[in-house]
Amino acid sequence: MKETLHLMVVDDEQGMRLSVERALRHYTTWFDDIEAEVSFRISLAETGEEALDLLATDPADILLLDYKLPGMSGMDVLQVLGERKSETLVVMITAYATLATAVQATKVGAFDFLAKPFNPDELKAAVHRTSKHAMVQRAARKLAGERRQIRFEFLSVLAHELKSPLAAVEGNLRILRDRSLGEKMEEYDTLVGRSMLRLDGMRKLIMDLLDLTQIESGQKKRVLTPVDVCAVAAQVLETQQVLAAEKWVTLGFHPKGPVIIDADAGELEIMFNNLVSNAIKYNLDNGSVTVTVEQDAESVTIAVRDTGIGMSAEEMGKLFGEFSRIKNEKTRNILGSGLGLSILRRLAGLYGGSVKVQSSPGEGTTFTVVLKK
Repeated sequence: MKETLHLMVVDDEQGMRLSVERALRHYTTWFDDIEAEVSFRISLAETGEEALDLLATDPADILLLDYKLPGMSGMDVLQVLGERKSETLVVMITAYATLATAVQATKVGAFDFLAKPFNPDELKAAVHRTSKHAMVQRAARKLAGERRQIRFEFLSVLAHELKSPLAAVEGNLRILRDRSLGEKMEEYDTLVGRSMLRLDGMRKLIMDLLDLTQIESGQKKRVLTPVDVCAVAAQVLETQQVLAAEKWVTLGFHPKGPVIIDADAGELEIMFNNLVSNAIKYNLDNGSVTVTVEQDAESVTIAVRDTGIGMSAEEMGKLFGEFSRIKNEKTRNILGSGLGLSILRRLAGLYGGSVKVQSSPGEGTTFTVVLKK
C-alpha cells in the first residue's frame, strides 16, 4: 500500500528550507511490518507564527522545527501544539545540540532531535523513524474509528432487535389490561402465548450476547476434557425433539460409535444447539434433519443437513455476521437472535476449525463444521 504524509519544514534560513525540501522531494521509505511505502507532501514555513497558521488549516503529520526562530521560538511552537492537542510529530532541529536542549524539547513534546549541521542521510534516517511512528498513529486512529462505528452499528441493531418484541408484548398486555377481547380469559390465551414466544426470543438474544462477549473477550472459562461428540449430539437432538415435533420434522442420527475429542462439552453443546435448532426452524413441515459425525486422524467433521427452504449464494454470503438473518417472505415469521452462526464460527475457531455451508433455494442446507483434534 502507498501512503503520503504531510511534512512541514519550519526554519528561518531559506537555504536550509530548500535543502531539506530538495532532499526529501523524491524520498520514499518502506516499512515491512505494515507493508507500506511512504512518500511526502512537503510544505515550508519561515516563522513559528506562519507555521501555526498553516497547521490550523492543513495539519502536518511531521514537523521539522528549528529550535531558534525569530519571534516565537521552536519551544513556543511546541507548547502551542501541546495546548491544541495536536498529533503532529515534531523533530526539533537546532545548532545547539546539547543534552539539556534535547531533554527540554522532549519534555515539551518533541518526538526526535536532529542537530545541525546534518547530511541528507541523517535527515532521512530521522524522517524514517518519525514516519514509522506517524503511520502507527494513523493506523491506530483508523482502528479506533472502525471500532466506534462497529459499536454504533451493534447497538443500533441490538436496539432494533429488542424494540420489536417489546412493542409486541406491550401491545398484548394493553389488550389484556383493557379486556379488549371481552371478559373470558381463554380469549386471551393466544396473546399470552405470543408474548411468551417473544420473551423467549429476547432471552435467547441475551444469552447469545453473553456467549459472544465471553468468547471474544477471552473470559469464557474453558474446561477441556475427552468428550464423545456423538454423545453430545444425541443429547442435543433429544432436547430439540419438542421443537421438531411442532413442525413434524424428523431428526436422524445414526453414529457408528464414539468420536472422542479434547473439548469443552458446553462449547460442543452450543454448536449442536445452533445447528440443529436452525435446521428445524428453517425446515419445511414434514421435513427432516440429518446429523452425521465423522473423524480421521487429524479432525472431527460434523454435518447437519436439512430439507428446508434453502438459501441463495447472496444470502449465504451474509450468514456469519452479528445479527445476520436471512429475511424474505419465507423467513419473516421465524424468530432468532441472528448471533448463532457468528458464535458457531468463533467456537470452531477455538479448535482451529472452520464452518462451511452448502445450500440452494428450495433444496435444503448443509452446515459442515470441522474441528481439529
